Amino acid sequence: VEAALTEAELEQRVDIYLSETDTLWMLDLPTAVVSTEAEEAGGVLERNKIYVEICNAKVGSDYFEEKMVQTISGASKTKEVQCETIAVAEKGKPGQDTERREFLLPSPGRRCFLSFHFQSFPFRQDTWNIPRFCHSTSPTIIPESAVPAWSHEERECHSEAILTSENLKQDLVVMERILMENIFQPRLAVYRQIPVLIEPVVTSDTDVEEEEEEDEEEKKDEKKQEETPLKERSTLSDENQSSAEAAAPSLEELWSYGCDLTHGHSVSSMAWNKVNPDLLAVGYRELVAQKQKGGLACCWSLKNPMWPERIFRCEHGVTAVDFSLASPNLLAVGMANGRVAIYDVRSRNDAALLDSSASLNKHTGPVWQLRWVEQDRGATGGDRKERLICISGDGRVTQWFIQQRLDCFDLMTIKRTRSGKKKLPGEKERKSEAPICQQAAGMCFDFHPEDPDIFLAGTEEGHIHCCSCSGKEQILGTYRGHKGPVYKVAWNPSSTDMFLSCSADWSILLWHRDSHTPLLTFTSVTAFVHDIKWAPKSALVFVAVNERRVEIWDLSVSIFDPVLCCAASPEGNLTSVLFAKNAECLLLGDSCGQVGVWQLHHLAAPST
Repeated sequence: VEAALTEAELEQRVDIYLSETDTLWMLDLPTAVVSTEAEEAGGVLERNKIYVEICNAKVGSDYFEEKMVQTISGASKTKEVQCETIAVAEKGKPGQDTERREFLLPSPGRRCFLSFHFQSFPFRQDTWNIPRFCHSTSPTIIPESAVPAWSHEERECHSEAILTSENLKQDLVVMERILMENIFQPRLAVYRQIPVLIEPVVTSDTDVEEEEEEDEEEKKDEKKQEETPLKERSTLSDENQSSAEAAAPSLEELWSYGCDLTHGHSVSSMAWNKVNPDLLAVGYRELVAQKQKGGLACCWSLKNPMWPERIFRCEHGVTAVDFSLASPNLLAVGMANGRVAIYDVRSRNDAALLDSSASLNKHTGPVWQLRWVEQDRGATGGDRKERLICISGDGRVTQWFIQQRLDCFDLMTIKRTRSGKKKLPGEKERKSEAPICQQAAGMCFDFHPEDPDIFLAGTEEGHIHCCSCSGKEQILGTYRGHKGPVYKVAWNPSSTDMFLSCSADWSILLWHRDSHTPLLTFTSVTAFVHDIKWAPKSALVFVAVNERRVEIWDLSVSIFDPVLCCAASPEGNLTSVLFAKNAECLLLGDSCGQVGVWQLHHLAAPST
């Protein structure tokens, strides 16, 4: 136990001395301005070594004193001026030692001419605060009222008016399109099947010498080929011909439509404008795995693949889009909450022109597909009549009419069908069990390419109904072959008695209109088949997209395997496909909000 200090010890003075210990360096990273791998690194290190030797030699000298100075770097200033062009006109008279210049200065509301006289003697530029210059014999004084004196508020208002003017916006759009044209010119040329512009290469003397040596080598090779026997040359040509014939179809990505606004949404549908083949409408849904997000309907143009021309924001996910043919500026949009809206793409306002929210007959389930269908296909110009057809998850196929408001009536209601299971021997007959819902959810439809009254309707049960818009019997026949929901049906545009269907049961079925059993079944991978499309120029080629990849089938080559498969991006799954109207290209939408444009190579179109 320590003893307590006495009063005498407490009053005694105690001296404490503090001394600095040796510094222990744990980490020393000397600063470097030049990389050690740079070409000038050796010279910099040599100069640093010389500088250290000079400093060491000056230590202890009476004429050397070490000092440190820290300079203050001034803040960088940016000054921007936007004004009209200042026109300068030079005028002079013989016998006079002066010249007269006229300046056209811009002002917010008027233009004024200021006349200045410059004498031959030099003047200080920093004193040129007010444009007032005097001649020695006949002074000309500009009144201050002629000089525009703006306050700070007036300058801000004028700058804001310039930035918000429509002329500036239009000029920026033109500038942006010119930049996009320069960036995407080679890929757009491939899309439009025109020659690609190649910039001229500036060659130096050494490059010219290398080219001459290459030309000499090519001449030597040609002489060797001439000396080759005829039989060997014929075999080589046969090998080249066989390799060219065996060139497999391929896909080459040109660009993709996408931006930060579409990221996080899933592409649900795509549709080309009926008049402008360069205008594409894309519908976007929210991702199911994420929180609820609103949907988007965007109009993309080939003139700017990096940002959409029109953006229509919707409260719910967009499930279907389609352009009108009679009025190409009208875009119909179907949504996941059953809402149908029509937008005018000519307007920059994102508000809907017409909406089904106030309709008493509005859908209560998602609008999985909608389409403008011509009534009189032989009519032209203003005589064209269209009807907007929708199919929904509430089991209704509706036709919408546009008046002062958007309203509809039912073309048909899809009823649930009883299972076709046969009763086993000795099995008692079960009592009929009424289903919870009498209606079957509609998933897709497609109208006959020649008869506008006949259409196919795919259901969630896996059945396909052949329906009629006119007549007492709405359902003409039912095709049973799928074990899951039918996602898409498509009539063959060339052979109009054939149609395709794809389903969640991983299969694609080929049907004939007069046969209720499928002719062919195509199954390549165990994945949902989301979309199918017939090739516009061939009756035997179609494309399908499933969650894993895109497949191109050519029935003239094989009915067992696709002629081309291309895997989807690891970031997301493929959701929709569309053929380009005026190019040999495919458009593939995915669950990441991207629409890729792919060029088709070596895909022979067989005769229909």
